Parts: sequence; C-alpha cells; structure tokens
Amino acid sequence: MSENAHAGCSGEFENGKQIADKVRMLGYDKQFMPMPLTIKCEECGETFQMEKFEDKCPKCGMVYAVTPCHSHDPESVKAAGIDY
Repeated sequence: MSENAHAGCSGEFENGKQIADKVRMLGYDKQFMPMPLTIKCEECGETFQMEKFEDKCPKCGMVYAVTPCHSHDPESVKAAGIDY
C-alpha cells in the first residue's frame, strides 16, 4: 500500500509547507480541530486561536498547519509562509 491518509501521522515533515500541502490534499485544511490551540506567530508575535488544521495569523497572514493526529500538540504546528 502506498501513501495513505495515515502516512501524515509519522510527523516526518521538513517544514510547514509540507504539512499544509498534506492537510490540503486530504481535505482537512478547512476543518475545525477538536480543540483550538493558542499560537504565537513567529513572524509578528501576535497571539491567536488556531481553530482549523490550517489557519492564518490575523495580523500578518502567516499560514500555520498541523496534521489531525498531532493537533493536540502545539509543538507540531508549523509555519508555512505568509499567505501560503
């Protein structure tokens, strides 16, 4: 069996763009996480509630993403780039 939905749970992503691409490919990017995470933007320092598996800083537009199986762990949330 090749790549499947659970392949993203290995956590072996080099950067936030890869995570964003994965959650988009699986259709999770617009879905709400079970529990929102408080994120401090690494670009502008704004603190905001990340509610979806892909979300964006309301101040600077930095996109953040996390896989569903790691959505409980703020350390697994990675920046993908501004307006990525």
